[in-house]
Formats: sequence, structure tokens, C-alpha cells
Amino acid sequence: MVESLRLFADRGYAATSVAEIEAAAGLSPGAGGLYRHFRSKEEVLTAAVREHIERTRRQVGDALAHATAFADRPLETRLRMTCQAGLAKMREEQDLIRVLFRDLDQFPNLVAEMREGIVNPLYDGIAAWLSAQPELLGADEDWPAVAAVLGGAVVNYWLATESMYEPPARVDEQRFVRSWARLGLGLVTAARTPAS
Repeated sequence: MVESLRLFADRGYAATSVAEIEAAAGLSPGAGGLYRHFRSKEEVLTAAVREHIERTRRQVGDALAHATAFADRPLETRLRMTCQAGLAKMREEQDLIRVLFRDLDQFPNLVAEMREGIVNPLYDGIAAWLSAQPELLGADEDWPAVAAVLGGAVVNYWLATESMYEPPARVDEQRFVRSWARLGLGLVTAARTPAS
């Protein structure tokens, strides 16, 4: 699956042949070995996307389960760790993201599966994590909207860096993470400020 997704990301879905997928999978190219496992090239793509969805579900669940392990660290440190984890997840999924932007408009059902299986759970995970932080408990915040803003910043930073070959405004990753965490810290101030 990994090699087929890498081929789709590098060459595009239409330009990737079944023989190339077979060769990347260690099968004899053109011998039809792929068809013993999948009915079509589209089924290979679908299986690769679904594999990423399942892995992401497990990762989000594990991350939320382990979030309490760092409760003794300052919130700014926890926010930085969260931002770094988001950027690492974007790097991990770079082939899938490239396929999404390059080819998945041909497969709206796969786009929907990615949205419901990867994207929304990640944003839901950010919202749940933020709302569970001791410093933010009881804050009257729209956590899904805050997660969309903070998560969107991570996605945009990574996408801009990848597509433009340098970070936006030449802000390196360390500076981005530090600023992202400081924006998150602003929620603490807002949570402690009584509404007028």
C-alpha cells in the first residue's frame, strides 16, 4: 500500500500503471499478480486511503489517551508538543495529501471518507484536547471553532512550506511552533477574563 500511494503521489493516479504498482510491491510486473489481491487500480487506491484512515484513528485515540501523561508540564510546553505533533502528522501523510490534491476529485467517495475518517477526527481531537486542559476547564469557548483556527494554521503552514519550498514569510518551524503556542496561551487569558 505504501509504495502504491507513493507512486500515485509522484506520478499521478492516471499515469501510474498496474505493472508499476506490481513492481513496487515486489510482484512480477505485468503478470497480473495485483489482480489476485485487488480487482482494479482504483481498489488499490481505496485500500491505501482506508489504511491511512485506520492508522489515523488509532493515533488520535492513542494521543488523547496519553494526553494526561503531560499534565504536569506547563501549558505552553503542551501546546508546543501538540503543534509539533500536528506538523509531524502532516509530514507522515504527505503522499496521501499529494494524492488528495492531485487526483481525488475523481473519487468523491474517497474524499468523503478522508474528511470523515481523518480530517474531522483530527479537529475533533484538538477540540477535545484543548477543552480538557486544566488551565482551560470551564472556559466558555467554541472549542471546535478554536480547533479549526489552530489546526488550520498548522495545515496551512505545512502546505505553504511544501508547495512554495520555503515557509511562509520565511518563518522557520521553531518560530512557528513557539508563536502557535503563544496564541494558544491567549485562551488562558481569555478564560480568566470575566465577560463584560
